[in-house]
Amino acid sequence: MKKNVGSIDKIIRIIIAVIAVALIATCTVTGILAIIIGIIGGAMLLTAIFGFCGLYSLIGFNSCPAKK
Repeated sequence: MKKNVGSIDKIIRIIIAVIAVALIATCTVTGILAIIIGIIGGAMLLTAIFGFCGLYSLIGFNSCPAKK
């Protein structure tokens, strides 16, 4: 797996994951919506940690800076 998630993209993904956790922890969202938001937040966190996004590779997008 070649890294395709850049540093700014990682920060945005971590922020989204933190917001998802906050929404669920404060019971702002409940039920099925909480499960969906939890899955999305978890996916965002995992892609930020590993630096690889499967969707990016499918569409041929890469947010990593170009190597010289």
